[in-house]
Amino acid sequence: MSDIPSPDQEQYPSPTLQNQQQDSDLLTLRALVSTKEAGVIIGKNGKNVAELRDATGVKAGVSKVVQGVHDRVLTVVGSLNSVAKAYALIAQTLLDNPLSSPPASPTEVKQGGVASIRLLISHNLMGTVIGRQGVKIKHIQDMSGARMIASKEMLPQSTERVVEVKGTVEALQIALTEIGQCLVDDKERAFGTVLYNPTKATQFSNGDGRRSSITRTGNGSDFSNPSGGSSERRLSTSSQTLVNDPNLRTQNIAIPSDMVGCIIGKGGSKISEIRRLSGSRISIAKLPHNEAGERMFTIQGTAQANERALYLLYAQLESEKERRLKAAQEDELDAN
Repeated sequence: MSDIPSPDQEQYPSPTLQNQQQDSDLLTLRALVSTKEAGVIIGKNGKNVAELRDATGVKAGVSKVVQGVHDRVLTVVGSLNSVAKAYALIAQTLLDNPLSSPPASPTEVKQGGVASIRLLISHNLMGTVIGRQGVKIKHIQDMSGARMIASKEMLPQSTERVVEVKGTVEALQIALTEIGQCLVDDKERAFGTVLYNPTKATQFSNGDGRRSSITRTGNGSDFSNPSGGSSERRLSTSSQTLVNDPNLRTQNIAIPSDMVGCIIGKGGSKISEIRRLSGSRISIAKLPHNEAGERMFTIQGTAQANERALYLLYAQLESEKERRLKAAQEDELDAN
């Protein structure tokens, strides 16, 4: 079956699903899983994930492997009840196929029929899930029997936080239904979310003796084209040598559409500065390349120039993320 991803390959949702995703009834729920867990979830030749889709009607995929990074992102798209059921089935699959050495991980399998799922939730929606003075999260825990722990910090290069949900398969399904309902009811607040992608930090020299960190991401979206169309393929930890010059390379990164403006700047001032400081050529796709609404940036230059360009791009994203967070906090104070 051609649409079943292998452990290191995902797929795009069909055009029909992309159109349906605009329907307010559909929910996209993401979670962190370890590489080993991803293999269990997908199953041999995609058997488990295919059965999951057939049983629930959801769209499910896992982000690509990033060398040296042990986490991947699981994405499930469908109706509220279907998504909750899918995660319950995933938890059961993990319980039925315990890992030989349990990781300190995302969807960590516990003994006694208890599993733990680490959901990725937009920072802007955490108030909806937690509720005023924690009333909502307490209600979800009381009615489901699951336990929930919300991280205080946003994940690197993103505006998402982790909400860990622990419990039996039945408790998880109830809790995830309630959490999903919160996300659907307040979906407008998720606008502008910078999605988390598991990353590996690397170093490059600024030329003045200092070294700066950048992060290299895996697939920014959660599905990729199995046919390998070059116009939509993400080069994550690797880069591609240009035919005409062995010293030049091309790298592609995906940026959320609503963040493109802050990178381009007024009259193109920001992107022009990044091009000038890095020495790389940077082109921007006019249309989103996936269902998450991300735009593809193509960077061409020497390896060092490209790393500098990536550093500058991420620095601009972090600056915008901090600006939005500050604005959201000020709005919250005004509301109280």
